[in-house]
Amino acid sequence: MAFLDKHAILEKSPTLLLTASLLVVTIGGIVEIAPLFWLENTIEDVEGVRPYSPLELTGRDIYIREGCYVCHSQMIRPMRDEVERYGHYSLAAESKYDHPHQWGSKRTGPDVARVGGRYSDAWHVDHLMDPQSVVPESIMPKYAFLADARIDGEHIEALLKTHRFVGVPYTDDMIASASADFKVQADPDEDWDGLVERYPGAAVSNFDGQPELTEMDALIAYLQVLGTMVDFSTFTPDASR
Repeated sequence: MAFLDKHAILEKSPTLLLTASLLVVTIGGIVEIAPLFWLENTIEDVEGVRPYSPLELTGRDIYIREGCYVCHSQMIRPMRDEVERYGHYSLAAESKYDHPHQWGSKRTGPDVARVGGRYSDAWHVDHLMDPQSVVPESIMPKYAFLADARIDGEHIEALLKTHRFVGVPYTDDMIASASADFKVQADPDEDWDGLVERYPGAAVSNFDGQPELTEMDALIAYLQVLGTMVDFSTFTPDASR
């Protein structure tokens, strides 16, 4: 008890308390950070993870612009209740091309890390136009205006170049084909073989059902790719990590 009574000395001396706090934080930081310098790589390389297609990347920017991340995390924790509800826990490698990543703990709505392919394009259109029409208890606002916001991909090459500058491996061919890939992904009647070759597994569809290319097309293209790049039926975690 005499030892515990000495804690009052720290409480009564702001300078001593600050010094002791900094010491504890420094030791904790060293313990957490120092081991990383001896790891060759902190992100396990996972087959299938690729950069976003031009339309998906545009949709991701719209997702961030509209604040979707405020209510929907993209981080499934390795806990039974989360895995059973949402699917395989999130891997760091799945977000390695995200700038910024969408990991977090805030959920007003469900996690969307594995929403790709779970619902049809028509469901997403209905959900964005009027969320309560498909989920009556939802408090999500309507995003019907996205269907009226036309996009042409005027600056899509510059967007890919910017992401390449920060480490996303977009090739010269991807950048040169960006404008064409941007438009063809939302037009299944066009020749989209080159798109799928550059971006395996990319969904090709007239996402919102309209002849014009809209922000809703882009957002749905992004949502439909989330969680679909890794084949978890064959994925085996690296036990050494």
